[in-house]
Formats: sequence, C-alpha cells, structure tokens
Amino acid sequence: MRVLVTGAAGSIGQVLTVGLTDRGHQVIGVDRLPEPDGYDGPWHVIDVADPDAVADVFAQSSPEAVVHLAGHPGEASLPDSLTSHVVTTAALLDSCVAHGVRRFVYAGSNHAVGRTPRSDLLTEDVRPRPDTFYGVGKVAAEALLSLYADRYGLDAISCRIGSFLPEPTTVRNLSTWLSHDDAVRMVEAALTAPAPGYAVLYGISANTRAWWDLEPGRALGYEPQDDAEAFADRIAARPEDAAEAAHVGGPFAGEEFYRPAL
Repeated sequence: MRVLVTGAAGSIGQVLTVGLTDRGHQVIGVDRLPEPDGYDGPWHVIDVADPDAVADVFAQSSPEAVVHLAGHPGEASLPDSLTSHVVTTAALLDSCVAHGVRRFVYAGSNHAVGRTPRSDLLTEDVRPRPDTFYGVGKVAAEALLSLYADRYGLDAISCRIGSFLPEPTTVRNLSTWLSHDDAVRMVEAALTAPAPGYAVLYGISANTRAWWDLEPGRALGYEPQDDAEAFADRIAARPEDAAEAAHVGGPFAGEEFYRPAL
C-alpha cells in the first residue's frame, strides 16, 4: 500500500516509516523538516496546514492511504492548536476526497478524554473530555473524521495514543505506554481493517495496568504484544504519581496547564 505519512520526521513518524516499509508498504514522507538521515523514500517538505501544498503532494504521489501524525505535540494557544490539529486534518481530508483516497488513520490522543477521572477501564464511547487546548484540537479533529466518514464514506480511524516511549519511565506510563513495535502493529491494523467506517481505538500496549479498553483496537485487528509491566521494577515512586493518576490525562489535567484560550 502507498501510504502518505505526515509528521514523518517526528518521533512516531520515524518509527512508522521504517516499520511500515519493513512490512511491505511504500511510505511517502511529509514534514516541514527534511528527511532524516538514512531515509531514501519519497519525501515532501510542506506545511500540512496549506491545502494547496497538500493537494500538490497528492497529485504527485497518488497515495492509497494517509497516516496523519503532523501537529504540535504539546500545549499551545487555542488558535494555534486548532490550526495544528484541525486545519491540517481538514486539508488532508479534502485531498482524500478529491483524489479518491479512502483510508485515513489519525494520531489522536488520550488527551481528548484527559479530564476523565480515573476509575474503571475507559471505553471508546465516553464523552469527549479534553484536558487542554491540545486535547480540544484532537477532539475537533475526530469530529472532522466522523463528518467525512458520514459524508463521503471514508474509513477514518483515530488512534488515541497514550505514552509513546522506548520504555515506560513513570508509574503512569505503566498504564499508558505504547511501545514502538506496538505502534507499528496498531497503525498497520488501522490501515488494513476491513471497512471500519469511523472508529476510535486506544493506542497503548497490552499493559497489565491499562487504563483504557483494548477491545476496540482488537476488533480492528490490533493485537498488542508488549507490556509495560516488564519495566515495573525499574521505576521508582515519585511524589507526583498520585496527582498524575487522578485523571487519565495525567499532568496535562493539572493547573500548570491552565491558561487563557487567546
């Protein structure tokens, strides 16, 4: 499959470009940065918020699917968050419709539900409850995916990623970790699941202490293999662990992120 990956120079993007290529897919990298050392596939340096630049890339590369990872990975003002996560998604979705691309995989975030208090295993059908303007952007992007799935029949999957790290480093990560290998498994499942329509899954590994339900991902063919518990004996307790476990968004739900929208 010819897969256009935005944000391909980022931490997740670099893992996926290699992982998807190893699994037989042809990756078309897109980023505002040049390609990383060692990458030898097609690469386009553009701002994905520019719909004309996006349309040009589609015309040149003829992708069969999109994996949208591009976006500012932290908190910003509300306008900047909406541009980074919603305008970019809209530009890509419009080009998907124009060029007949039917599969769209989005790097959603646990912060779309980050203000949800920690209690039982969280399912994908809880109401949106963002913890930040970053989370608001992710919720709004998911709404766009839902609209385009209903309007144009696209298959659009949001992967609400937890903590993408080489290995967990905090007690919270023991519940929220997504390993590099499982990230590749997750995205390939989202790319190849038969006719999912609009769907949401939680992007975590098979963690013993998981906060989020893995069954929606399994229904799409995502079978995580790694477990953060293997690292538990290396992680020391910290005073902030209790506060980070109060809401599923962890520190993003804390007062240090409170700020005006504009």
